[in-house]
Amino acid sequence: MHLSETTWTDVRDADPDLALLPVGSTEQHGPHAPLGTDAYHAASVADAGAARYDGTALVAPTIPVGLSREHRQFPGSLWVSPDTFRAYVRETTESLAHHGVDRIVAVNGHGGNVDALNEVTAELSRDGVAYAVPFTWFEAVGEHSSEMGHAGPLETALLRATHPELVSEDRIAEACADASDRWGEWVSGVNLAHDPAEFTENGVVGDPSAGDAALGEELLDLAAAALATLAEAVADRDVTPPARRE
Repeated sequence: MHLSETTWTDVRDADPDLALLPVGSTEQHGPHAPLGTDAYHAASVADAGAARYDGTALVAPTIPVGLSREHRQFPGSLWVSPDTFRAYVRETTESLAHHGVDRIVAVNGHGGNVDALNEVTAELSRDGVAYAVPFTWFEAVGEHSSEMGHAGPLETALLRATHPELVSEDRIAEACADASDRWGEWVSGVNLAHDPAEFTENGVVGDPSAGDAALGEELLDLAAAALATLAEAVADRDVTPPARRE
């Protein structure tokens, strides 16, 4: 059930158990993938998770701009400040809670959003506004999670499965040629590089040619199953605040 495609009377009558709030970014994804990749992925996983959920889940409109200042050297990349991002997520959630949808899963498609989403969902829950938790799709795909790069095999595979028309297949060789094989420059467990432009010429990390549509379908299935399981736990959880310890 998509909020943006649904009338207010339908929302009222549906009485959804919870909302899935897709959160992405608008940032470079190499020469072969669109700047909206993370937003597309968040929405695709939210849709698939809602379809797998055994109940009524409301899919909210996608938040398309996130914390992506690290990609500022690549034209077209957009970003907001952490304060603005957290406020937007919080106030969108407050709007949902105002209408009685007070259990929220933020379905995230961008690694740079993770820390801020952890913070704002915890604050929303502690403040009693809504019970909210974050879910990042590429952390929920089993052994494939270790293969995550940037515009690499996983993100390209999921695009090929869900939005193949947006992948510039004629640029895959170019994407591979100038890609980095790892995220950053590591010394003593510390990443010396703050921005991808410091270690990848074209913004790609990993081998996008290794991510075909079949892998993308598998990733979508794994992420959707994990999200549906999480949604059930969120809908069923007793969120009574714990008592002060004396």
